Amino acid sequence: MDSVARLGERLQEFAAARDWEQYHTPKNLAMALSGEAGELVAELQWLSDDETKAGLAEGPLKERLADEAADVMLYLVRLTDMCGIDLIEAANAKIERNETRFPPKS
Repeated sequence: MDSVARLGERLQEFAAARDWEQYHTPKNLAMALSGEAGELVAELQWLSDDETKAGLAEGPLKERLADEAADVMLYLVRLTDMCGIDLIEAANAKIERNETRFPPKS
């Protein structure tokens, strides 16, 4: 079993133990995912590239980005699990479509 599937199982167990399944509808999860993506963007919004590089080297920015990126991933995995979507399969299919849409420059 891949790690994304295992993560989905952990999230399912986590939600069940707290009786949160009732709130984990596709719409609610998509809205939560959007909010978390906004929080990820907010960490970088007003930083220059140099400030970002320095912040990542010092550690605190990297920790905040890791937390926000994890939130995005957790909601995405939960959403796709609730919708019966294999996230890895969908991502690979999307890359294949993009290879056709956007051929390499020769």
